[in-house]
Amino acid sequence: MNRRDFDLLNGFNILYLEDEADLLKHTTAVLEDFTKNIFAVQTCNEALEVLKKHRIDVIISDILLKNENGIEFLNYIKNELGYKIPAILTTAHTDTEHLLDAIKLKVENYIVKPINIKELLNSLHDVLLPKIQEKEIEKSYNIIKTISAVTDGKQVEMIRFIIKNLDDEGVLNYSYSEIMERVDVSKPTVIKLFKQLNDLEILVKIQNGKYRFDESKLPIPTV
Repeated sequence: MNRRDFDLLNGFNILYLEDEADLLKHTTAVLEDFTKNIFAVQTCNEALEVLKKHRIDVIISDILLKNENGIEFLNYIKNELGYKIPAILTTAHTDTEHLLDAIKLKVENYIVKPINIKELLNSLHDVLLPKIQEKEIEKSYNIIKTISAVTDGKQVEMIRFIIKNLDDEGVLNYSYSEIMERVDVSKPTVIKLFKQLNDLEILVKIQNGKYRFDESKLPIPTV
């Protein structure tokens, strides 16, 4: 099997539900070096608050929490609230009942405590890999579609730069001068491209150095 690239995890938000304070602190300290954000909580109510406020890409949850159950929590957010978030369960118990419940819920993985960090990172990578691949495919397709909206060949590298540097909200946070420092193009070229994309409502200025990318305005390339 090929070695996993854990650097790919740094674009994702993790919700970690664990009632053991020391374990929560230790595992969080390790994972935060690999992920974009890790939201560490000890109760299901705290976890629900995180879900309301943040985009979560994967949930790590203990099964037997203090007066609560991780499988019941995942079942609730999936079937009652409609969240479609992959999950990894952890437990100090290996009894068949919990394993069957996890299988019924279609949980992506099941890790037995004490947690092996390498095993957990491997699991996170495998769970998030489809999302990673989907993001890369979407970026490539958006580059193709955006290029089809302009005619100047000098602007191709700029388009690649724009697509690859959009944040999670589809916003580009770069001024003209910052783009010119990173892409070998002149200021008139930058201005021309931004005007074209603005006229097409593909890249609209929000404020100085901040532009919103609207994928829905992209033309569909002819085959």
